[in-house]
Amino acid sequence: FKEVSLALATAGVLASSMAQAALEDRGGGLIYDNVLDITWLKDANYAATQFVATVGAQGYADGLMNWTAANDWAANLTFHDSERKVDLTGWRLPTALNQDGSGPCAGYNCTNSEMGHLFYTDGGLSPDQSITTSATLNSYFTNMQSYVYWSGTAYAPNPANLAWNFGTGVGYQNGGGQLNEFYAWAVRPGDVAAPIPEPE
Repeated sequence: FKEVSLALATAGVLASSMAQAALEDRGGGLIYDNVLDITWLKDANYAATQFVATVGAQGYADGLMNWTAANDWAANLTFHDSERKVDLTGWRLPTALNQDGSGPCAGYNCTNSEMGHLFYTDGGLSPDQSITTSATLNSYFTNMQSYVYWSGTAYAPNPANLAWNFGTGVGYQNGGGQLNEFYAWAVRPGDVAAPIPEPE
C-alpha cells in the first residue's frame, strides 16, 4: 500500500511539473517560455507590423530580410511593454544551438533549439506540419508565418556566408545562405514579469 501511495504521489508531482512547463502570456505582447527561460514577442512578424504602424519608418514591409538585417533588426529593437509600461531592449534572434550549447541539430525533430522547442514541444507538432496548424501556438501568438525563420546562429563550417534557419512549414532546421530573405522572430532572455531585485 505504501509503495502504491508513493508511486501515485510521485506521478502527481511529475504531472504537476509537466503541466507547469509551458508558455505563459505575460500581457503587453509578450509570451514567456518557462522551460527555456526566454520571452518571445507575441507578434511573430513584428517587423512587418512595425512597417505598417510607422508608415515605413522602420521595419520591413513583408517582414522578410536577409540574415545580417535580421540580426540588426532584433539587436536594435525597442519594444514597448504596455502591461508594465516599460520599453524593452536586449532582443536577439533564437539560437539554433541545443540547450546545453551543443549542436546545432540538423533536420526534423530538433527539439532542443529554441525554435524547435517552440514548434515541437510547446506547439505539439510533428514533422511536415505547419506551425499555423498548432492550436496551442495560435492561442498565444499572432502573425505566425508558415515559411522560414532565421536563427541568430552562424553555420560554423562557413560562418561568413551561411546561417541556421528553421522551416516552420515543416519543422526542419537547416543551414542556408545569409543573403536569403526569411522572417525574424525576436526573443530576449528571462521573464519580463520577474520582480526586479532590490538594490543592496
